[in-house]
Amino acid sequence: MSAATPAGGGGTIWPADAAAAPRRTDITPKSTEETAMSRIELLVSDVDGTLVTPEKLLTPAAIEAVRQLRACGIKFTVTSARPPFGMRGLCAPLGLDLPMGPFNGSSIVDPDMTVREEHNVPRDAVTRSLALFDRYGIDFWIFTNQRWFIRRDGGHYVAHEKMTIATDPVIAPDETPFLDTACKLVGVSADYPLLAGCEAELRAALGATATVALSQNYYLDVTPPGCDKGTFVESLGALLDIPLAAIATIGDMTNDLPMFSKSGFSFAMGSASEAVKARATHRTASNEEDGFAKAVAAVLALNG
Repeated sequence: MSAATPAGGGGTIWPADAAAAPRRTDITPKSTEETAMSRIELLVSDVDGTLVTPEKLLTPAAIEAVRQLRACGIKFTVTSARPPFGMRGLCAPLGLDLPMGPFNGSSIVDPDMTVREEHNVPRDAVTRSLALFDRYGIDFWIFTNQRWFIRRDGGHYVAHEKMTIATDPVIAPDETPFLDTACKLVGVSADYPLLAGCEAELRAALGATATVALSQNYYLDVTPPGCDKGTFVESLGALLDIPLAAIATIGDMTNDLPMFSKSGFSFAMGSASEAVKARATHRTASNEEDGFAKAVAAVLALNG
């Protein structure tokens, strides 16, 4: 059985002779026509639900796929709902050397955790979001660029998040000290329909004062206004002098749609909803079937 690498932190050895990514025929295009004639120069990937398995592991095929991208001269980086410190474990196994986009692209950090750009959720948007979460009995978390704060250790998905980002939370019954430094709020619930309804309600309530999107069916993220994975792709394209038409993106949730709309090529994971798939130019397999590696095979095939 092939070894895999934990993507939250730490590491195990993966086979040096990991199999190459599956062929282009494993990918189902959205239509019979390709999106553009541009050669792909950069691939930007979501992390959870896309790059890593449900167990938060990097597979040998995913690691090999990133190696193949570089061998073909295609740049690679990641953007995620995770905080910067929750992305650290990806850097060494994948050899990341470009800025990353934590907090759904609202911050930009280098692999060594140097912060290039940081934004905070406005205090009024924070207090209104927390009030809505309280009203519906939804647990919530507050993230800064350095720490993760929770009200109680027994809340929904705390153990899951600890494993994902390889970080212990700080229990803070009073959130007042963090209202002005929040980079992300997360409403957490195992009641998926409730959280989906809250997404629409909170988005309407906050308007342009914050960005609201589900990053998982059980996580509702509130991040700074005017910043998302799409603005991250734009910033990275400008930094690297790569036109948006030459950028490919891959993801699985509604928080990935802004980068789909900016990039020339986009891949929806097999586990994505039909609404997300409909917004992508291509579809691939799920993260239980090495869909990321299969999408990379398609990128290489598109470049010819």
